[in-house]
Amino acid sequence: MSNRQPDAVRVLDRFDCYELCVQSPRHVAPFLRAVHGNHPIRLREDFCGTAALSRYWLEDALRLGEKGRALAVDLDPVCIERAGPPTPGALELVVADCRSDDAGDTTRREPADIVFVGNFSIGYLHSRAELMRYLRASRERLVAGGRGGIFVCDTYGGTSAYKLGSLTRKHPSPTGEIVHYHWAHEAADPLTGMVTNSISFRVERAGEIVQELPRAFVYNWRLWPLAELREAMIEVGFGSTQVYTDCNVAPDEMPVPVGGAAELKDDWIVLIVARV
Repeated sequence: MSNRQPDAVRVLDRFDCYELCVQSPRHVAPFLRAVHGNHPIRLREDFCGTAALSRYWLEDALRLGEKGRALAVDLDPVCIERAGPPTPGALELVVADCRSDDAGDTTRREPADIVFVGNFSIGYLHSRAELMRYLRASRERLVAGGRGGIFVCDTYGGTSAYKLGSLTRKHPSPTGEIVHYHWAHEAADPLTGMVTNSISFRVERAGEIVQELPRAFVYNWRLWPLAELREAMIEVGFGSTQVYTDCNVAPDEMPVPVGGAAELKDDWIVLIVARV
């Protein structure tokens, strides 16, 4: 009889579940390359979390036979530790507050071809002054890059944006689990634009719930109106802005921006692209 013990079942943590259920760098990276249009090299991912996009950006560049560099910045050292290790000359990981000019981020003046703010993180900027300061600094990085840079962020809105409620979806994991993703609007104040949202997970294996991760992530955001974000981008000096509802583009395909409000659904998620 063999003395070999069965392989231990790896427990999914909240970051595993988040990357599986929320993020899609394999779609976002090609979208960013296509929208930029000039063989971008340097990606800056602010509010990066576990830097899933930055890591995929480098893998994608390698597959395409192009140069790639990524700088990932987040205030949470736990996220940055999970994102590591850094790769000299390719992936740089920085613990810093993207909202502050004196956050200790020694790379905050480093040029970039693309600045990306995903997962609705533009909502971490709670005041218009803070938003303008951040957009202005991002534009300076892109101008220094000298390659016709773009700033890209996502946001959501529509008829249910300030309504309390939730939705649940199921996502199969590569290791055979089913992850139940639960997104909740816990609080919303249209007078201030402030919202509180949370994400919870339940992990199912072989028909049994084996993990409960309630309120694994909790967010206190300002939900910026789409028009106000675009106006702020132009005000700090960006040359133009466009809005996209779909980042899933085929190879050699150019994403098509929204042409009018009729193209938005009652509830929508969009990507805003601002060009220097």
